Amino acid sequence: MTRPGVHAMPYGAQCEGKQVRFRLWAPALESVELNLHLEGHWQRRAMQPAEPGWFELRTEEAAPGTLYSYRLPDGLAVPDPASRRQYDDVHGPSVVVDAGTFEWRHRDWLGRRWSDAVIYELHVGTFTLEGSFDGVQRRLDHLVETGITALELMPVGDFPGRRNWGYDGTLIFAPDCCYGSPDALRRLIDAAHGRGLMVLLDVVYNHFGPDGNYLHRYAPQFFTDRVSTPWGAGIDFGRPPVREFFIHNALYWLHEYCLDGLRLDAVHAIVDASSPDVLEELVQRVHGSLDGERQVHLVLENDDNAAHYLARSEAGVTAYTAQWNDDLHHAMHVLTTGEDDGYYADYADRPADHLLRCLTEGFAYQGQVSAYRGGAPRGEPSAALPPGAFIGFLQNHDQVGNRAFGERLAALAAAQAVRAAAAVLLLAPAPPLLFMGEEWGAVQPFLYFCDFPDELAAAVREGRRQEFAKFARFSKPGAAEAIADPTDESAFARSRLDWEHPHQEPYASHLRHTRRLLRLRQTHLAPRQVTGEAAAGTAQRFGRAGVHVVWRLGDGAALTLLANMCRDAAVPAPAAAGTLLYASHDASGSPLTDVEHEPLPGAGPDAANPRPSQLAAWEVRWLLEHGTDARG
Repeated sequence: MTRPGVHAMPYGAQCEGKQVRFRLWAPALESVELNLHLEGHWQRRAMQPAEPGWFELRTEEAAPGTLYSYRLPDGLAVPDPASRRQYDDVHGPSVVVDAGTFEWRHRDWLGRRWSDAVIYELHVGTFTLEGSFDGVQRRLDHLVETGITALELMPVGDFPGRRNWGYDGTLIFAPDCCYGSPDALRRLIDAAHGRGLMVLLDVVYNHFGPDGNYLHRYAPQFFTDRVSTPWGAGIDFGRPPVREFFIHNALYWLHEYCLDGLRLDAVHAIVDASSPDVLEELVQRVHGSLDGERQVHLVLENDDNAAHYLARSEAGVTAYTAQWNDDLHHAMHVLTTGEDDGYYADYADRPADHLLRCLTEGFAYQGQVSAYRGGAPRGEPSAALPPGAFIGFLQNHDQVGNRAFGERLAALAAAQAVRAAAAVLLLAPAPPLLFMGEEWGAVQPFLYFCDFPDELAAAVREGRRQEFAKFARFSKPGAAEAIADPTDESAFARSRLDWEHPHQEPYASHLRHTRRLLRLRQTHLAPRQVTGEAAAGTAQRFGRAGVHVVWRLGDGAALTLLANMCRDAAVPAPAAAGTLLYASHDASGSPLTDVEHEPLPGAGPDAANPRPSQLAAWEVRWLLEHGTDARG
């Protein structure tokens, strides 16, 4: 049985008994020195060449807590690219860490099955006023009471400055000291496991941040001019030391921190012609490192909709567990807000049809031409994959924070529309994801923010304004000046959640609605998928934006959705079999404002379905028909 412990890496500082082994790949250099902070002074030690490109030193002078850096021939002292902890920031010295000294309270935790997954994405720095791992830990009970089963932390690898989304990290093994120590992160994960919560972590393998990356100074072979990315030269995944760096990063987080999974950011920006490519090898190595009992889930963000990375076998998952389904978000966003610019233009003509395809086949774009992408085809066939391979969401850090003003859905759409979309998302077979505060309908913005040096800050500020200048509402002179300055601390402060809101109306009612939906999911849907993931559904559209979907669950039960996803009222609906599990409106077609305090007459899994054959505006109904081997 795999237990949390120390992951042996070919990089960095590794405690080995009474010694610490230091190892650096610096193929562009002929010599490297190790700086050790001993007895209040920096002292230099020559590192020895190992195999080509490598330098190594074993010493008893260092111990856990010792500060160190690598000194290049030109005198520049750089942090360890595989640093497990930084003393101050990305430009400062690294710290020797012995992960084996942490006392895990829940060492026997083996994870949870994917069919249980209800994911909650959060940014450590803005989730609480404390902005720390300890602050997140103090809110775990709220998440459990809400019905969340998995935390997803935005990247925590050390980034420049005091505030950042995390996708500008440069030292991807070291939890940023702004959030707390490595052991503080371990305490958070351990406490989450004690409450039955999985913990997933966002990792960024497609680029390094623009400030604090010293690899170009001693290992320019890490990069290649053959591949360009929005962030500069691409990473050369064809080189074994480079490839191993990222694979070991994944193994490190999963084993030293006992994480339950990783979400790999924007893998469409990873270019690798190797066979197997780095994504294929990474997932093989991860599963090969497990003992068969522990459940670990690897998730992708992939704008290419490359379904082959999600392939299943008769034995279960053979590649990645799931992918964020941007298509479902975009279709639902068009339906609820009416926005049709940018990438939403690809969904504006038939949003309900795109939604139906997402609910039943995973991706809306499975090779079809994307006008937004200049007429290029996008995606691969995904209909053979189960709903569990696609994570649905109405909001996430990208879809909120990459807006000019960081507006959340509750600030853009009518309350009934938001409520209807949540009812579809949270009871569909695909695992849902909520963005922090979404459970109570938070309306405060989540803005893009960073903390870069002056020259880089000015470039980011201007680049942000130019990015939005192509939108009509910002094309007039001076209009872009209204966009929040991401380098100003106020952008960070405005993005913090207000924890008074869940106790106030209308947020409290929204939270009760979310919790009721997730209780229904946990009670009636999750147990029915134990014997296998839900089968792709059959679907039809009715009216202008009505959707009718039927899924076959793992135990043979049939789950039916009827939803009218627009303002049209009294839309004739198809006949639907089963007992009523959830309804957003009462039998007269009036919206229910607080489903917990106004229980539906005849509603519930054992009730008949007395509903009329017409649906009101934004009305949602879920029905369940037991299969021959259905339970409870």
